[in-house]
Amino acid sequence: MDTGPISNRLPLCLITGSSGFIGRKLCSSVPASDYRIKALVRSETQLQDLDEFDKVVVETMNAEVDWTEILKNVDCIFHCAARAHILRENASDDLKAYRQINVAGTKNLAEQAAVVGVRRFIFLSSIGVFGVNTNLGESFKLLHHPRPLTSYAISKWEAEQALWKVAKETNLEVVVVRPPLVYGPGVKGNFLRLLQLVSSGLPLPFASTRNKRSLVGLDNLVDLLIRCLDHPRAAGQTLLVSDGHDLSTVELVSKLSHYLNKSAAQISIPVPILKLAGRIVGKSKEIDQLTGSLQVDSQLTCDLLDWSPPVSVEDGLRNTAEWFSRQT
Repeated sequence: MDTGPISNRLPLCLITGSSGFIGRKLCSSVPASDYRIKALVRSETQLQDLDEFDKVVVETMNAEVDWTEILKNVDCIFHCAARAHILRENASDDLKAYRQINVAGTKNLAEQAAVVGVRRFIFLSSIGVFGVNTNLGESFKLLHHPRPLTSYAISKWEAEQALWKVAKETNLEVVVVRPPLVYGPGVKGNFLRLLQLVSSGLPLPFASTRNKRSLVGLDNLVDLLIRCLDHPRAAGQTLLVSDGHDLSTVELVSKLSHYLNKSAAQISIPVPILKLAGRIVGKSKEIDQLTGSLQVDSQLTCDLLDWSPPVSVEDGLRNTAEWFSRQT
């Protein structure tokens, strides 16, 4: 008796935020021999380059969404969609705006997933749950108590707590992954702006900076997320991830300038002066990231899942720089 194509019998994986930096890479990286993909986006205009997958549009992922039809036959969920910023970052109700999507929306999706029998829910959180920086030479570890300081990080921490409550009361297997800054081809935000600065050839004022920061390449993060799909020891875990090789801002700029074939001189300006300048021009957050440390100890994750980053930080940065060069 013909039971239909083999692909129709494969487990179905829902990926939220499929048009985003991480979600798009996940869609193309989950082994087609093992899973079918259902790609979720916010609008029809974000369906480009997703033609090979089943697609569904959910405009606003809040507590009101009815997931009944979308979750039919879904075996696992990668929840990458989130509100990462708002138009008025200093608005008094910005935390409320983050909570509507990142907390209430996540809780609603997880609760309905548990009801229909979804097996595993992999949640992309943030290392910001621990705070915004570490002392030089110290690393965030799971034993550290969460101390989220931004509205985004607070909403991610609250979403984690909501997920663990659902997991405790149901059979849903929850996995939480907390990455630091993610870079790779297609990157946006502060890392893209740093690429633009280095590419400009202008002298950069970081020679006096003494810091270390953990990063994670897109390929490495996606590889870990896929590892979490089926690994029995991933269920019920909070996982920290990084490239396993921390860089100072001086080292990062030097590597990027090399891969971009630019001569980016670094001049020495004291960090307090840089921070003062940052406050004056409204770039305090960016300066703090470039001058402060944020290190992540991901060894427990590597040991637990028998995993190691498949792409070195050098290759990851080179690939990112080559992508950037093709765009300019």
